Amino acid sequence: MRIAVIGAGAIGCLVAGYLKQKGEEVTLVGRGPSVKAINDNGIIISGVRGNRSVRVSIAETLNYIPDLVILTTKTQDIDSALADSARLMHSSLLLTTQNGVQADKIAAKYLPPEKIVSSIVMFGATNFEPGKVVHNFEGSWIIGNFFNSHPTESLIALSLVLDKAFPTIISQDIQGMKYLKIFVNANNCLPAILGKSMQDVFSDLTVSRISIAIWKEAFEAFDKIGIDLVSLPGFPVENITKFTSMPSVHAAEIFSGLMRNLSKDPLYGSILQSIMRGKLSEIDYINGEFVRLGQEHNLQLPLNKILVEMVHEVEANRRFFSKEDLIQRTKELV
Repeated sequence: MRIAVIGAGAIGCLVAGYLKQKGEEVTLVGRGPSVKAINDNGIIISGVRGNRSVRVSIAETLNYIPDLVILTTKTQDIDSALADSARLMHSSLLLTTQNGVQADKIAAKYLPPEKIVSSIVMFGATNFEPGKVVHNFEGSWIIGNFFNSHPTESLIALSLVLDKAFPTIISQDIQGMKYLKIFVNANNCLPAILGKSMQDVFSDLTVSRISIAIWKEAFEAFDKIGIDLVSLPGFPVENITKFTSMPSVHAAEIFSGLMRNLSKDPLYGSILQSIMRGKLSEIDYINGEFVRLGQEHNLQLPLNKILVEMVHEVEANRRFFSKEDLIQRTKELV
């Protein structure tokens, strides 16, 4: 299978490197600095599976017809990525990997829905330098049909390829799982606002209480709207129901302990990683998705709205907030 990975960030480099090491024919598509770094030194991977350098072909544009395209750009970059490459993908299978629930809908502007496979990445990686990635923690790779619930032969064949890199699961309800994954990612806004690692941010119990309030506000809205969440491997829906139903002080203590021990390497989350690389983040597709859904159903989610606005302020001004600023802006809602 000829595989093109479009997007040479943390996830793109990680999956390209691991699939290449397993004998797959892989080409990366990335921007100029990544092209130079990977051409010079290969993809340099460190973290939970040890250190390695993997030689992978890389170019700034897709220049051949692949069998599989793994799209690892941020959601806001899908339009530009596919506008440049869709003409070569008429016979390809496209795998989306983005957080949120909008990626497949955007991709469907360029490709038939039956050629699009949705996925959820449960493993974690960090990338601050072109061509260098830290694999922070293991996890599964969940795939499914976003536009219908029936598994196909192409899904089964795809799972056998992806399983070479990460344990791959076929979901019957990828939409419900992707909605729950937004909850998993929703607390990434706080490290992005403060400019610190997750371990540093969530060692503070007051900030951890804000995390619980983020979930509670969104979960109550989902319940009113009637959106069903579907459990993820290692993260059942009960995690949300339990955390949002117990006293917030107790919930914050448990949450803090979990987050501080998630990885031995500093974790920054995808939102902060984008900001530190000078790029716009995917906040509008995570906490912003909560706000958007609420607005569609005449529901207010003021805490998530404030946090989205604060992330946009950081993006615009390149200055992080203090913990005191964060607490002051959210104190009436926690």
